[in-house]
Amino acid sequence: MRVLWRGKVTNLKTVWFEGRSVKMIDQRLLPDILQIHRADSVEKVARAIENMTVRGAPAIGATAAYGLALAQIKGEDIKKSCDRLKRTRPTGHDLFYALDLMMGSWRSGEDLVKTSRTYAAGLESSCLSIGKHGARLIKNGTRVLTHCNAGALATVDYGTAIAPLRVAHSRKKRFFVFVDETRPRMQGALLTAWERLQEGIDHAIIADSAAGYYFSKGEIDLVIVGADRIAANGDTANKIGTYTKAVLAAENGVPFYVAAPLSTIDFAAASGKDIPIEERDEEEVLSFHGVRVAPKGSKALNPAFDVTPAKYITGIITEKGIVSPHDIRKLRQVNRQ
Repeated sequence: MRVLWRGKVTNLKTVWFEGRSVKMIDQRLLPDILQIHRADSVEKVARAIENMTVRGAPAIGATAAYGLALAQIKGEDIKKSCDRLKRTRPTGHDLFYALDLMMGSWRSGEDLVKTSRTYAAGLESSCLSIGKHGARLIKNGTRVLTHCNAGALATVDYGTAIAPLRVAHSRKKRFFVFVDETRPRMQGALLTAWERLQEGIDHAIIADSAAGYYFSKGEIDLVIVGADRIAANGDTANKIGTYTKAVLAAENGVPFYVAAPLSTIDFAAASGKDIPIEERDEEEVLSFHGVRVAPKGSKALNPAFDVTPAKYITGIITEKGIVSPHDIRKLRQVNRQ
């Protein structure tokens, strides 16, 4: 992604393998500080995923792949390392897809550093293709709503839901983005807005609860969100609050698209009911940036994701094109190639 770093414009990946460590942008410090986090053991890679130093389903998958590569070159137990990485976050499917692919390579006696780099490069290519397919949805004057961060920070580069915006912007299209703040961790306000600033894309941050107001005024033309897991029937799990936006979009006749690579599709999950939903620490709701905002004695519930039924989804933007959520099963053979 294009960023201003150390006084000059440069291109950075979200995560990469360097020497004998995995390096990644520390997303906990953005937007104020752009700092590179170094993980030199599988346990440190796992903790970086758990504490959201790195986040976003595709980026987590790439990070986990690099983690197994690190285990191989350091002589750590591969099976135990894989099990540890699989325990980090339960909802995103890319984590399990990447680790299963890496384990297959390990059983074949392959170099996991090479395999992980190939996987990450393939993910970049897929996201760029998502951007090219999705860009045709964006016309001059289109007003787009996003939720959470599905930009380059959530992948290795380009992004999923944000990739169409980047491609459209590179083609000189003029459009506007409503950036949902995305409580409780504020990935929209902190991360998506930061990416839009780096790229020079016109946008404004809105409170999650303000989206209905702009829908009702006819000021939103299109919704594009990412996904952490897509079931075989087209139901989609994404950051908490996505379901609400899908219902609002349907009520107001606004197209609602999900953007994700094929690695996000879990064909073993028949429907959204089979998708595990991560419950995170209640302090993410009760506090903000380490400062308690709720009264002492109050408790919180903190599901990190919700499921949007396929009936609310206009289309799913993949690297192979835009498909109906009801045609997801047709992509199964494509995913095996």
